[in-house]
Amino acid sequence: MTRTVYVNGDYLPEDQATVSVFDRGFLMADGVYEVVSVLGGKLIDFDGHMVRLKRSLSELAITNPLSDDDYLAAHRELVARNDITDGLVYLQVTRGNPGDRDFAYPPADTVPTVVMFTQAKPGLADAPAARTGWKIVSVEDLRWGRRDIKTVQLLYPSMAKMEAKARGADDAWMVQDGAVTEGTSNNAYIVKGNTIITRQLSHDILHGITRAAVLRFAREAQMQVEERAFTIAEAQAADEAFVTSASAFVMPVISIDGTPVGAGEVGPVARRLREIYLEESLKTGT
Repeated sequence: MTRTVYVNGDYLPEDQATVSVFDRGFLMADGVYEVVSVLGGKLIDFDGHMVRLKRSLSELAITNPLSDDDYLAAHRELVARNDITDGLVYLQVTRGNPGDRDFAYPPADTVPTVVMFTQAKPGLADAPAARTGWKIVSVEDLRWGRRDIKTVQLLYPSMAKMEAKARGADDAWMVQDGAVTEGTSNNAYIVKGNTIITRQLSHDILHGITRAAVLRFAREAQMQVEERAFTIAEAQAADEAFVTSASAFVMPVISIDGTPVGAGEVGPVARRLREIYLEESLKTGT
């Protein structure tokens, strides 16, 4: 079956969907994106993703072209047309097509480009890796300084992920000034004793929607949470480690740079947080 995608208000077969070669997203990586998970046909944390989308657009002075209701309707339509039970909906908004290439922003009335598409991921919530855990390696964080804006410029995270694979790992944690910032496409955590430790919000990390939900659930479950930076050495000496993202949910980490974390197996805190997150998200999905 040919996948249906959304381009600027139209629903099109993917092989007929086009964007101008002069689009700022293509020429300058001048755009932002969001990823919403679909579980059991429900959109997970949709409202949170819309809040972050609007913040990212505002930080880049890109006009928000649609209302939340319009975005929601398009997400639901794509899920229905592509028969998605479990999977992902990607949304990208760029500054649009100014008709030529220039470093300067185009006129303010330039119409933004909006693209949405789905990826089917049967059994997304039951990923085998959640039972075995990820192996992580560390790399230097060489990204630009505004990681809190969810832009489409993803080359360095892609390079870091490929380095991790070349080193026999599942993902990389990026390190700046001796402390972990985040993973290539996820937020990073360690557990020491009864305390979950994760880097505080700032321009240095993405303000994860799944992160916010997981920390809220952790506090509601009477778990201690400490938001501060930590080092790779501290992570290697922790009792547990894990990451969170819209597609991995809560994913345990069992080793860092070849050193086992704790017992070198999935720990009880990560396991329980994953259970809670999936249970609560399915209850409140849109």
